[in-house]
Order: sequence, then C-alpha cells, then structure tokens
Amino acid sequence: MKFVVIFKARIKELDEEYFNTANLLREKALTQFNCQKFEALSENNLEIALSYWNSLEDIHLWQQDAEHQVAQNQGKIKWYTHFSVEVCEIQRTYTS
Repeated sequence: MKFVVIFKARIKELDEEYFNTANLLREKALTQFNCQKFEALSENNLEIALSYWNSLEDIHLWQQDAEHQVAQNQGKIKWYTHFSVEVCEIQRTYTS
C-alpha cells in the first residue's frame, strides 16, 4: 500500500440509504478499483474513513466513478455538514 485517502466528515444525518450506499461503494472500491483496505469509525457526529491504494491512478478512477459521484453529492446535500479529503503517500508502516 503506497497511498492513503483520509476522509473526515461532520455528520448531519446518516439514514438507511447512507448505510446501503456506503456498503455498496466500499465493496465496489475493493473489488473493482484496486482499493487494498478500507477502515471507518464514527463517534460524536464525526466520521473518519481510511482507504489504502497502490496508485494515484486508481484513486483518480475511483473519484470519477459515476456511483461514487452520486454518493459524494448526497453527502454534500444530506449526510454531512462538512467533509474533507486528504490523499497522502505512505512513507513507512509499523506494526506489532
């Protein structure tokens, strides 16, 4: 894994549509767009999601996916009051 996309959001309202969409898109990213790993946490009206990728090209293709763009728009309108995305290169990884 060479890159991590960090998604941070302040939650407005997460409904059933959100959870269905999130599950569908997570699976799509992992199976069709070469996402290597996906982790997410929600607490106190905050959500943080980390997705790990081997290339910037894969990240760009994912960002341009039509279903993903529809979900991004829903996020802006319905699910989040604010969100940010950071794309970072992983320099080192430590595990125990």
